[in-house]
Amino acid sequence: MDKKRVLITGGNGFLGKNLVKKLLEDDFDVSLFEERIEQDTDFKEFIKEKDYFFHFAWQTDLEKSMSHPLSDLTTDIGGMLRILEDCKKYNPNIKIIFPSTVTVIGEKNNLPSNEEEKENPISIYDANKLLAEKYLGVYFKNYGVNFTCLRLSNVFGEHQRIDNPKRGILNFMIGKALRNEPLTVHGNGNFLRDYSYVENITDAFITAAKSEKTNGEVYVIGSGEGKSFNEVVSKIKEYAEKIYGTSSEIVHIPSKTHDINKRNFIADSSKFKKMTGWYPKISFDIGLEKTMRFYKNA
Repeated sequence: MDKKRVLITGGNGFLGKNLVKKLLEDDFDVSLFEERIEQDTDFKEFIKEKDYFFHFAWQTDLEKSMSHPLSDLTTDIGGMLRILEDCKKYNPNIKIIFPSTVTVIGEKNNLPSNEEEKENPISIYDANKLLAEKYLGVYFKNYGVNFTCLRLSNVFGEHQRIDNPKRGILNFMIGKALRNEPLTVHGNGNFLRDYSYVENITDAFITAAKSEKTNGEVYVIGSGEGKSFNEVVSKIKEYAEKIYGTSSEIVHIPSKTHDINKRNFIADSSKFKKMTGWYPKISFDIGLEKTMRFYKNA
């Protein structure tokens, strides 16, 4: 078989680096586009003759999205429309795989939660992710441009920054443990989350790309296991003592976080599992230990 040709934006980011590694291991032909795509970006030459397009370049700071909403609209949504127009005109057979977020449903949801939840975003970041999903649907239905959206939940793992409190809270806590700093928990820490190890998510992306059954679909992706933040922080402290030789204190402080970060969430990925046969092969504990050893050796 000929190698499948892949284009990735955001290939030097957290998800991108892990995806590139896996794609090269699986013998894909991979190209990276690292410029910021905006409405006037000349993009057509890059998408020609590509089979799959993973669009990972996105502004991910929720607080920044709230304080600079027009900037996010211009770059993220304007960029998405530029991509869709060029795909429609120059490569209508390409398939776009887009990482969305489970937070597009807002604060309230069932446990576990699936794709049937009512969408009610309460931040600019979440609203733009949902708008991107809808634009992808419009171009699929009207012009046949294939896509799959994966709504992700709290992804952690290798190659994510461990010094950014605004993105990737689990990895941020690993960084604090590595530096022997206090592990700060906002509020009571009892809220539930579905923490997804990045190798499982990378497998889901590649599975979504290769399967024709996923064309035009949106899926909720996660481990299916809910863990309280207190449980996760305690596990990080335990592993840090074993791997790093540190002993960080767990400290609770008054909550200063956005309301979307206070909700409970567990993913129901049964639709994607049934459609593709995918399932998360690596457990939370194994993924956490692999991640922490990676940063010890990095």
